Amino acid sequence: MHATAVRTTIATDQAAAINTIVLAFASDPVARWVWPDPQRYAATMGPFTRAFGGVAFHHKSAYCSDDYAGVALWLPPGAHSDEDAVAELIEQTVDAAMRDDVYEMMEQMGGSHPREPHWYLPLVGVDPSQQGRGYGSALLRHALRVCDREHRAAYLESTNARNLPLYQRFGFEVTRMIRVGASSPAVWPMIRRAR
Repeated sequence: MHATAVRTTIATDQAAAINTIVLAFASDPVARWVWPDPQRYAATMGPFTRAFGGVAFHHKSAYCSDDYAGVALWLPPGAHSDEDAVAELIEQTVDAAMRDDVYEMMEQMGGSHPREPHWYLPLVGVDPSQQGRGYGSALLRHALRVCDREHRAAYLESTNARNLPLYQRFGFEVTRMIRVGASSPAVWPMIRRAR
């Protein structure tokens, strides 16, 4: 483990930051349930990242390590994913037999957000070759300072059970488990109360 510097991304960082998210989610249970075909995943995850969390770039709440090994896209209170673009991607890229389940999962995720204004972490990822070296912790620590300074709650959905202990170490608590249809993996909405 080493000290990792985290900074706010600038315009020229966007492509590299999105590439890191695409790498990080290549074996994510939910992402690969939605796009099991590797070619479709590779072609879709970048546009999905931009639609689901890209507004963070405009709000200066997209953070990365200097080497782009770790990236976090945070949405400040009042900011939202581009729901129209997300829906269009689902329509164009998700197998018809799965679309209803994917929409149901997205709806349940949306309904699990806290009612009070909060910071939302739709996407955080670390290059698989760099995982376990403190990037995720550094990214969380950096953003949670902002949440604490503003006395705001933080919310995320974990799509991988392996990440639950990391989030719990930073004070996030599981609020429920989401599972839809016969084949979906679990998603765990998590909240860190305002401090």
